[in-house]
Amino acid sequence: MAHPTRALIHLDRLTHNLRLLQELAGERPMWPAIKANAYGHGATLIARHLVDVGYTTLCVAHASEAIQMREAGIRATFLLLSATLVEESVSIVEHRLEPVVCTREVASALAGAAKSMGRLATLHIKVDTGMGRIGIRPDELAGFLDYCAGLEGLRVRGVMSHFPRADEADKHFSLDQVATFRQVQEQTRGRGIDVYHLANSAGILDLPDAGFDAVRPGISIYGLAPSATIANPRVRELRPVLEWKTRISFLKEVPAGVGLSYGHSFRTKRPSLIATLPVGYGDGLSRGLSNRMEVGVGGHCCPQVGTITMDQTLVDVTALRGRVRLGDEAVLIGRQGDVELRADDLAAALGTINYEIVTRLADRVARIAC
Repeated sequence: MAHPTRALIHLDRLTHNLRLLQELAGERPMWPAIKANAYGHGATLIARHLVDVGYTTLCVAHASEAIQMREAGIRATFLLLSATLVEESVSIVEHRLEPVVCTREVASALAGAAKSMGRLATLHIKVDTGMGRIGIRPDELAGFLDYCAGLEGLRVRGVMSHFPRADEADKHFSLDQVATFRQVQEQTRGRGIDVYHLANSAGILDLPDAGFDAVRPGISIYGLAPSATIANPRVRELRPVLEWKTRISFLKEVPAGVGLSYGHSFRTKRPSLIATLPVGYGDGLSRGLSNRMEVGVGGHCCPQVGTITMDQTLVDVTALRGRVRLGDEAVLIGRQGDVELRADDLAAALGTINYEIVTRLADRVARIAC
C-alpha cells in the first residue's frame, strides 16, 4: 500500500526549466545540483532525467550522495561541493568523484589514495571570494597550485567560487566577486586549469558576466526562484517541478468551542466540518506552519487548523459542506483548479526560504514521475 501523501515530479517542467537556463547560460556547460535529494525532489529520479537529456556533470554536497547515485547506475561526473575529510579520500578516488579541495592535507590524502590505486585524482580548488564558508584566499591560489603540482597522481581540473548575495537586488558585492574571480582566472592562466566556475541560479539569471566556463544551477532547475528580488523577468517563466498532494482520511462535524489537536491551539468558533489529512511533520510539513497555512480542497483554499502532528493534520472544510468526501484530494503545494499553492507561500508563513520547504520532504513521501 502506498502512502497517500505523495510528491508528483513533473519531468516535462524540469526539461523546460533546463532549456530556459541553458538559453541564459549560452554554450557554457551546465552542471545541475542534485544535492539534498535533489532539493527534495528525489535525486535518483532527477539524475536519471538529467542524464537522459544530456547533462554529464552533476553537483552534490557529499561523497555519500554521489556514491548512492553511482550505485543506482547513474553514469555522470560528480562534483562534491562541500569540503571533504582526509579519511574520505580513498572512497572519493575509488568512485572517481571530483571533490572541492581547499586544504593541503586533503590534497595530499587524495594523491596518496590515487597513487596506491594507480589512478589519477581529479579535483577543483575552492577560492573564497566572499562567501566565508570554505575556500582559500585568492592570494593563496598560486602557492596552492604549486603544492598540488608537486603531488603525483593529482590533477587540478577546475577553480571555483560561490555567491552569497547574488539573489539580492543590490548586486555591488556580487559584481566585486566577479571582478576578483576574473583576476584569479587571469593570474592562473597557463597553469593547466580547464574550467573556472562561479555562477549559481541567481548568477545565471542576474549576472550574465559571471558565467565563466561553466554554471551550477540549483533551485531554479526545480522551477523555484532563488529569491523574490531576482531582476531578470524570465524568472517568471520557471515552472515548479514538484506538487505535494494527499487525500482526506477522515471527516467529522464539530460543535462551536471545541479545541483541536495537541494543546488545543485552535478552537472552533462555529459548528465546523473538519478534515483529517495523513500528513505531518514526519513527512516534512513543519509544525511551525500550524494555524498559518492553507490547503487546496475542491478548488478552494481551506485553512489548516490545530497543531500539525507527526503524521496527521486538520483542515477546516466547513465552506465545502455537502461537496467534500472521504478520499478527496488535498493539495499542499501545487495547482487545483484555479487555486495555486506555492512553496514560496509556505516559506513566507514559516519565515524561511523555498529551499527549506522542499528539502524537508521526508523519504516516506513517494516521488512519482509524471
